[in-house]
Amino acid sequence: MTDSAPRLAIRIYFDDGHLGPGKIELLEHIGRERSIAAAARAMQMSYKRAWALVDTMNHMFNEPVVITQPGRNTAGSTDVTAFGRRVVALYRAVERRAGAATDTALAELNSAARSMSRPTRRLPPRSAKKAA
Repeated sequence: MTDSAPRLAIRIYFDDGHLGPGKIELLEHIGRERSIAAAARAMQMSYKRAWALVDTMNHMFNEPVVITQPGRNTAGSTDVTAFGRRVVALYRAVERRAGAATDTALAELNSAARSMSRPTRRLPPRSAKKAA
């Protein structure tokens, strides 16, 4: 058995892009920080990359997920919209349901997975020919 349980990561593909754990985490940070720059710093991501991800998400849906106010503002000039909060909630719901549905299979895979901390069974070389 390995020390940590396997994790399930969900990525949802649309015609014009995908939504995964990184974009959702970025939205959550923006919601807390009210700043794309602060969210990027919290995720150790460049501002340019964070802005590009926000722009991608804003164009992915019929409604924006993030709105920004021009200029710098100490109170925060960026907000996750109500729709953006709903996207996060829906994604997290999908993640929870998928996790619950796969718990047994993941546990079985985990018990079968090799661990770097335990010895592995020696496998014969691939080029070895079977005796006739």
